Amino acid sequence: MSEDGTATTSTDQTAETMSSKEKRKHKVIIVGAGMAGLSSANHLAKNGCTDFLILEGRNRVGGRIVSIDMGSQKIELGANWIHGVLGNPMFELAMQHGLISIINIPKPHKVVAATEDGKQVPFQILQEIYEAYVCFLRRCEEYFLCQYLPPPDIHSVGEHINLEVELYLDGVDCAKEKHLRKLIFDCLLKRETCITGCHSMDEIDLLELGSYTELQGGNIVLPSGYSSILKPLCDNLPNENIVLSCPVRRIHWKRKATRRAGGAAAAGATATILEEDEEEQDDGNESDDSDRTVTEVPVGAGGAEPTQEERRAGEEAARRIKSSTANVVVECENGAIYEADHVICTLPLGVLKEQAETLFVPALPQYKVESIDSLLFGTVDKIFLEYDRPFLNATISEIMLLWEKQEEDGEGQERDGQWLKDNWYKKIYSFSKVSDTLLLGWISGREAEYMETLSHEIVAERCTDILRQFLKDPFVPKPKRCVCTSWRKQPFSRGSYTAIAVGASQDDIDNIAQPLYSSPHQSKPSVMFAGEHTHANFYSTVHGAYLSGRTAAQILLTPDSPQEIVMESDSSDLSSWIQGIALD
Repeated sequence: MSEDGTATTSTDQTAETMSSKEKRKHKVIIVGAGMAGLSSANHLAKNGCTDFLILEGRNRVGGRIVSIDMGSQKIELGANWIHGVLGNPMFELAMQHGLISIINIPKPHKVVAATEDGKQVPFQILQEIYEAYVCFLRRCEEYFLCQYLPPPDIHSVGEHINLEVELYLDGVDCAKEKHLRKLIFDCLLKRETCITGCHSMDEIDLLELGSYTELQGGNIVLPSGYSSILKPLCDNLPNENIVLSCPVRRIHWKRKATRRAGGAAAAGATATILEEDEEEQDDGNESDDSDRTVTEVPVGAGGAEPTQEERRAGEEAARRIKSSTANVVVECENGAIYEADHVICTLPLGVLKEQAETLFVPALPQYKVESIDSLLFGTVDKIFLEYDRPFLNATISEIMLLWEKQEEDGEGQERDGQWLKDNWYKKIYSFSKVSDTLLLGWISGREAEYMETLSHEIVAERCTDILRQFLKDPFVPKPKRCVCTSWRKQPFSRGSYTAIAVGASQDDIDNIAQPLYSSPHQSKPSVMFAGEHTHANFYSTVHGAYLSGRTAAQILLTPDSPQEIVMESDSSDLSSWIQGIALD
């Protein structure tokens, strides 16, 4: 999929030529063209269902997968690796299409760790602390896997690891040696926030850490960029089935009428609840607890007063939506209205956190809203620095930055703008070599969000100062180019990926994934949810998004012809086994 004139033409043409009722009505509408959306569409197309439409807010497909050229390198602004080989559908897809030529040639990997005064830590100390840290992290995972209880008052991964670190350091007599080891542990915890997708490991639920399933085989990089995996998925999809630059404003899903819709006047078009005909309604014998219907009708909060023009447009949309006989009506920001039997919503958790209460009409059931709020959708950003010439020793692959711990007066001060302004860059835990002339730094949490407000020039200057300080070399050159990501600022992502916060659990992921039915008698759901945040074991990954999208499409296909479902030509059915969902 290109980002040139072709994409725009497709959008314009769609808006102009799809005014007929036939073109506006589809069997399936997929909201979002990230990995989950493309996977759903691909699975539908492979099984002979081409009556679907993908609505994508961006002017490109791929969502949080985006590769760009930087110098002679392909760099990943979003998803970086295929995580694991065994049973990973992304690896299988990449192999099938020749995107991986040679697997995992080990590169020389020499990590150096330096303190703020430029002193390098002996490698054996680094190795000792790293091995201890990995051991502490594995112990945290065991609470989920073995179902035993942690020490009292320890609820988060951060608290547990810090307790282990304290006990470990008690055995070190020399204060200087103890301090140095503590700095390495702190650095590794910062690294963990980027892996997990949070501000601090104190936010991550200890009992749920082991719920994430790690696939064996290490991290695989695609030489032609992660975006290259999008082509085989898009090749099966007709161009006219994808509408780009078309953000969705509301999803109106039909359900049985209810007398409890007290909040009908909320949020403009929220009054336009699609109702079934009286004779279609149930006889009142259905249990309110049925998982095939929605019993809660939350009262929406009133927002700003709409303008006269907005009110008129809202009334016109309401009229058209009210007269629709479709299960679902999707209203777009550009005024276009599409009808469908089913919608697969693949909007990221960050977008749902911001918009879920106004996006769905009627509003989502309360259990779903609470689960969306409970889970964490953190910010992880990258800083790429490109140089004219190499300046790091050829054998060094990464410099770990052992920052001194900042004195904080508590959470209030940390949130203070001045504190972030003075200290944001101390969350960068290392710079690693992508190539001899390209370095990559990672940053997470509130510091990452603050960095997104700065110009690339300011970030580049600060990174140059850091490198000069830690390498004890005033001649470290300034980069010729600096590229920083801004996943929190992006309106169609609003963060990076999902993590399970303290107090949340896998149940919350399952709650979000739960489909919505128009009535208890409906055989297939009206609204389905897919995306990495809906996969209970592979949350935060591309393969989690892919499998969730495939499952959603499969549910819509299964009743029609279960024996004819086409799956990928896996050498085994491990993907499906690991997914833990029965194919029938």
